Amino acid sequence: MQFDAIVIGAGISGAAAAYELARHRRVLLLEREARPGYHSTGRSAALYTPNYGNATVRALVRIGHGFLERPPSGFADHPLLAPRGALTIASFEQAGMLDAVLALSGSGHEIVEISPQRALTLAPVLRPAAVARSAYEPGVADIEVAALHQGFLKGFKTRGGTLATDAEARRIEQRTGAWRIGAGDIEATAPILVNAAGAWADEVAALAGVPPVGLVPKRRTAIIVEPGEQDPRRWPAIDDAGNDHYIKPDGGRLMASPGDAAPSPPCDAQPDELDVALLVDWLERTTTLEVARIPRRWAGLRSFVADDSPVMGEDPAAPGFWWLAGQGGYGIMLAAPLARALASLIETGSLPEDFAPAGMTPAALDPRRPALSRESPRLA
Repeated sequence: MQFDAIVIGAGISGAAAAYELARHRRVLLLEREARPGYHSTGRSAALYTPNYGNATVRALVRIGHGFLERPPSGFADHPLLAPRGALTIASFEQAGMLDAVLALSGSGHEIVEISPQRALTLAPVLRPAAVARSAYEPGVADIEVAALHQGFLKGFKTRGGTLATDAEARRIEQRTGAWRIGAGDIEATAPILVNAAGAWADEVAALAGVPPVGLVPKRRTAIIVEPGEQDPRRWPAIDDAGNDHYIKPDGGRLMASPGDAAPSPPCDAQPDELDVALLVDWLERTTTLEVARIPRRWAGLRSFVADDSPVMGEDPAAPGFWWLAGQGGYGIMLAAPLARALASLIETGSLPEDFAPAGMTPAALDPRRPALSRESPRLA
């Protein structure tokens, strides 16, 4: 089968890229699992957080806000964002750490210090002894991840795209200016290959004979706990200024994570029991929760490169091979802006017009930028 572009990976990043490319091209979207979004996309904390990540990530997140706030007509059946707010707490030992959080505040994405008493009003589950200082960020919102992902997939199909599941790439080679792929029962050819394989992106590159970008998948654990007699649905998300623990209302329950980042090979990540135990200890010391049982626990992989910025662009060592990887813990927020950027570079050779005012350049995302190593690090 001949296509204009092949995208490997139907998680939210690959689905978004396929959606944008299908506007002008015949696109094949390959997914190694039985359904799209099985790995990181389906295991996200699902928050829009404009002050999270490094400067490049924050710029991209703010560029992408308009799409989440006002998606195209027919893209989703309901809004993709819902107000949540975020509360950062600092114990007496961590009090000085809150200044770094407050320093991220800016016009349109404010973070304000509030009194410990106000923090306890917003989140009555907190123990007073756990809150010496606190800050509130009103611009944080819940993201409807399933609706966003399905919107990209549905729009991709409407634009004539072809999705193939249970189609793990087994063979990739470049011949006469085209990439040839064997994936399951599929044999396909296209001049453009987009590597959106998440934690497996360096492995896909190796299969294609392309040098790695030094991707390091890192495990993050999460659990669901019951809130007891309290109703958490109007509480803000809560994080810890010292060590990245966080709590997020999830319907009538609470999702909590220790913010772990243990390097891992690409895999179907599973929660570590020690991480779960340490998280429960933190919850019971920081809140009034008594965790008698854990209805659900899981883990997902977030993939980073050396400078913690995404990798997006054509590899100079392999014409037609485009990277879309290394989104870290920001992939849901970055899916729309990075997909637009990738499609614009492919079609016009430049980024969309709204990227330059935010200080974004192709060099900041380039797969061979100086900050990245050409060799993959060894994983323990």
